[in-house]
Amino acid sequence: MGKPTGFLEYNRETAKVLPPKVRIANFKEFRIPLNKEKQKLQGARCMACGVPFCQAGMMIGGMASGCPLHNLVPETNDLVFTGNWKQAFLRLNKTHSFPEFTSRVCPALCEAACTCNLNGEPVSTKENERAIIETAYAEGWVVPQIPKVRTGKTIAVVGSGPSGLAAAQQLNRRGHNVTVFERSDRIGGLLRYGIPNMKLEKTVIDRRLKLMEAEGVKFVTNTNVGVDITAEELLKKYDRVILCCGASNPRDIKVPGRDAKGIYFAVDFLKKVTKTLLDSDFTKAPYEEAKGKNVLVIGGGDTGNDCVGTSVRLGAKSVTQLEMMPMPPAQRAASNPWPEWPKVLKTDYGQEEAIAVFGHDPRVYQTTVTEFIKDKNGKVCQAKIVKLKSEKDPKTGRMMMVPVEGTEEVIPADLVLIAAGFLGSQKYVTDAFKVATTPRTNVETKPDAYETSVPGVFTAGDMHRGQSLVVWAIREGREAAKAVDESLMGYSYL
Repeated sequence: MGKPTGFLEYNRETAKVLPPKVRIANFKEFRIPLNKEKQKLQGARCMACGVPFCQAGMMIGGMASGCPLHNLVPETNDLVFTGNWKQAFLRLNKTHSFPEFTSRVCPALCEAACTCNLNGEPVSTKENERAIIETAYAEGWVVPQIPKVRTGKTIAVVGSGPSGLAAAQQLNRRGHNVTVFERSDRIGGLLRYGIPNMKLEKTVIDRRLKLMEAEGVKFVTNTNVGVDITAEELLKKYDRVILCCGASNPRDIKVPGRDAKGIYFAVDFLKKVTKTLLDSDFTKAPYEEAKGKNVLVIGGGDTGNDCVGTSVRLGAKSVTQLEMMPMPPAQRAASNPWPEWPKVLKTDYGQEEAIAVFGHDPRVYQTTVTEFIKDKNGKVCQAKIVKLKSEKDPKTGRMMMVPVEGTEEVIPADLVLIAAGFLGSQKYVTDAFKVATTPRTNVETKPDAYETSVPGVFTAGDMHRGQSLVVWAIREGREAAKAVDESLMGYSYL
C-alpha cells in the first residue's frame, strides 16, 4: 500500500518533541504531531511488501512481532496517504477498540516488524494511527454505537483497565447489559493511574468513557469485588463475570532495611502523583514526594522510566535507575534478526530528561541493592549496591545474575521506588471466585481460551497472560468478549 516508491522518496518523520528542560515544567503530553500533509507522506512510505508482518501479531523467539490486534496496517497507511481519513478510521475501527490509547503508549510492535527495517527506518504507523483517530474525533465520526436490540443477558466486568474496557465495549455493542466494577475512585485502571499524564492525558480516557456511557455501559467505582461485594453476589446477579483485575502484585526487594520509611512500590508512587494532579485539577503537584531528594529507582523497564520522568518533574536532587541485566547492544545482534522484536538499547523520555537535567544517563546496569540503610528516624537515607555477573547455575544449568565480590558501594537514597515488575493477580480475588491459577498466580484457562475453571467466569488481560502491554490487554478483552458472547448465544460475530 502507500506509494510504490514512497519508502525510497521520503524519510521517516515523527512528531516534534518539546525539549526535555521545557517539558518537565508540567505533566502535559509533549509530542506535537505532524501536519496532515506531512503525515500523508508517512503513509506513502508503506511499501506494499506482500507479506505484512506489521499486522501478524505472532510470537517469535518468545516475543511478539507485529500488531496483536491484527490492525489492517497497509490498508490504513494507504488511506492516510490518499487523504481518505474517514475510510481510514472505519478500517481501523474494525479491529481496534481504543486507538487513542495505543497511539500514545504502545511500543509499536507493528513498526518493529515493518519490512522497511531491512534497509532503513520503519513506517511511522503508530503516529499514522494517532492522526486517524484524532481526526475522527475532531470531525465527529466517533459516535456512540448504541445497540438496536438488547439481549437481556447481564455481564459483570471486574476491573476497568484496557482489557476490561475492551470487553465491556464489545459485549455492550452486541446488545448485552454490561456493568464494570472498579475498586479505585476513577475508571481506567492501568491507563488512569499506572501511566503518567505526560504519556497519556487523562482527558483522552474521559472522552472515551463518555462514549461508552452513552452506549449503555454502566460503571461502578469505589467497589472492591471480593471485599465490598462478594463473588457469590455477582455470580447470582449476572449471567457471566469477566475478571480483568490486572497483574497487580508488585515484585518486592527482600533485603535488610526494606521496612525503612521512604520506600514505595512504583505503582503506588505513580498513582499518588496522578491522583493529586487530578484531585486538584492540575493546580497542585506533590513536589514534597521527591523535591531535593536522591531518588533510587529499582527496575529498568517502562515503569522505571516513568518513575524517572516523574521524579525529575517533582524536582529530584538526583535520580539513579538500577537494572540487573547487562546494557543492550546499540545494534541488532546476529541472533536477533528481523522481524523479531529488536533487543537494542533504547533511551526513553524519562532517561532523556534525566540526562538533560543531571548531565548523565541515570541507568546503572548489572547492579542490584543488597541493603537499605536508615537514619535515626527510620527513614531510608542510603542503599548498598553491588555489581552482578552472569553465571550458570550448576544444579539447573540456567544462567543467573550473581554478585561480584569486591564491587559493593553505598549511594545516597532518600526515596526508593521499586519497579521490579509484577508477579500476577491478587489472591483475594482469585480466592473469592475459587478460580484455578498458574504457578505464576495468573488465572488459568485452557490454551487460547478465556473461561476459567469456574463455569460462567472468564478472564482477560494481565490477570490472564501476566504483565504485558496495553495492546495485548485490548486484544484479550476483545477475545474474551467473543468467548462470553458464544457461551451466552451459541454463536458470535464479535
